[in-house]
Amino acid sequence: MNSKVSLLSLIIEANEDGFLASCPDIQGAFAEGDTVEEAIFNCIDVVKMISAYRADRGETVGIAEFELVPNSKVAVSFPIGVAA
Repeated sequence: MNSKVSLLSLIIEANEDGFLASCPDIQGAFAEGDTVEEAIFNCIDVVKMISAYRADRGETVGIAEFELVPNSKVAVSFPIGVAA
């Protein structure tokens, strides 16, 4: 099964309410969360909503997509919480 994949850069910042994740490549793509992980997943949801909205209008988001086929690999880095 082949699947299209987009790789996004996110900026994660701590704030008074928890964490803020933003995608500098997409205007309006940001979200908060109590944890880093929650902020990331919330931001991904916002990116999906923006993409769907723009697709309905015949517009593109402007992020590169590539097809993930069998035997291909993608390396990604993401933060995880580690207890001290």
